[in-house]
Amino acid sequence: MTRRTLLRRGVVHTPAHPHATALATANGVVSWAGDEAGADSLAAAADEVIDLDGALVTAAFVDSHVHLAQTGLAATSLSLHGVRHRDEAIRALAEHAGRRGDAVLLGFGWDEAGWPDPVPPTRFELDRAGGGRPVYLARTDMHSAVVSSALVERFPTIATAAGWDVDGRVERDAHHQARVAADTLVTRGMREDAIRRALRTAAEQGIGLVHEMGAPHLSQLSDFACLDHIASSQALPDVARYWGELEAYDVAHDIGALGLAGDLCVDGAIGSRTCALEQPYADAPDARGHLYLEPEQLHEHLVGCTRAGLQAGFHVIGDRALRLVVEALGSAAAEVGRPALCAARHRLEHVEMPDAAALSVLGDLGVVASVQPAFDAAWGGTRGVYALRLGVERALGMNPFASMRAAGVVLALGSDSPVTPLDGWAGVRAASAHRTAPHSLTTQEAFEAHTRGGWQAIGRDHGGVLRAGCAATYAVWEVEDDLVDRFPDLTLSRALPACRRTVVRGRVIHDRQGGMGTPQDD
Repeated sequence: MTRRTLLRRGVVHTPAHPHATALATANGVVSWAGDEAGADSLAAAADEVIDLDGALVTAAFVDSHVHLAQTGLAATSLSLHGVRHRDEAIRALAEHAGRRGDAVLLGFGWDEAGWPDPVPPTRFELDRAGGGRPVYLARTDMHSAVVSSALVERFPTIATAAGWDVDGRVERDAHHQARVAADTLVTRGMREDAIRRALRTAAEQGIGLVHEMGAPHLSQLSDFACLDHIASSQALPDVARYWGELEAYDVAHDIGALGLAGDLCVDGAIGSRTCALEQPYADAPDARGHLYLEPEQLHEHLVGCTRAGLQAGFHVIGDRALRLVVEALGSAAAEVGRPALCAARHRLEHVEMPDAAALSVLGDLGVVASVQPAFDAAWGGTRGVYALRLGVERALGMNPFASMRAAGVVLALGSDSPVTPLDGWAGVRAASAHRTAPHSLTTQEAFEAHTRGGWQAIGRDHGGVLRAGCAATYAVWEVEDDLVDRFPDLTLSRALPACRRTVVRGRVIHDRQGGMGTPQDD
């Protein structure tokens, strides 16, 4: 039976009408958008009429890069964000250990770059503070960590892998092994609860679709079975699945992955000094980071995925790593043909240090850039971590969103949660108020990249828009201040919009208590 819902007396973002105040949906599809005169003619036939009372209605956000299990686990683990020095981190761990009986103590978010003595805790300090239990504390960028002796004793190959330091600092292969080791001590039930928690948080933030970036060093294949179970029992955001592993074509088929992409890492991260640079780090002149894949592997992956009908993709941050990826894109296009490569819509994650030549290639070959504006908000500018690690000149060239868009690169915005929070409006604000002003997008451009761009990234060019025939996937927002060109005022001093309701294909997945009635299918 057709169920019709009419939302009216608000502000509706739609290309169908420049001053729309109302939206009608039927059976999970937008059927109409327009003004109050049109709404009057539809009200009698509607099964539900919602008075928006001036609220804003937009397409739901898409977060184009998330780690669901890690996000959910971080929400109930030790938060070290904002810790000001090493001793404070150690005290926080000791207090956390006293409250928790977990088999492994997890913590996230420490950043030594701003500490008076920029040295992370040692494993010996973790041993004492953690009471001898396995401890894994991830740096804020999730590309290095410190671990306790108990974790290494249970998984001794950590100490023989590249990137191990005797003080318990782990990066590269050692970090990948340490993270996998810590994950094995988390039960499947805990992981499913964590995934569900992360999806609920996304729904509360007006996010209707997330791109889950799984990989052998980050997550477990069983997480996708958890997603299936969750989807069968509860209405939550849609999930586009990716798996970051070479030659894993059968795995991609088995888990329903759109591609072998995401956190298939070519390099690491700036804060951990593991991203691959052409020139040395400003604060470590002997270091240029690390490459995790060889040029021939990049080429073969792009060719293989193109022929298999899958998206290929890589995590790539440093300019040296990006140069190799761009060269591989060129050689792959020469082998499979430019039309086939473009049709595959391959994607790159982060892409923080592109030059004009690289952007020209990415735009020409139809490559999607999955970018995180919150990185610039957190670490950009003349005094942030990027300037500390790279020097001011290189830091000010980071994340040139305006140039990327001008080059024809499809931008899909995301958070890399739990690295930065699930928060679409915060991402739009960061992209439109870039710390390097010429790199900023307009609010409209940033919003489109955080909605439609995320759908384009998965080959769904008509998603992320509210017009007749499109999915009824939208969010209703309470905005404290007057709208500016029909958008919220995203000035840093202003509160961000609060989500009243999130709907995915007509199903209510979030309804704030007292906001708009009882959740039900539209």
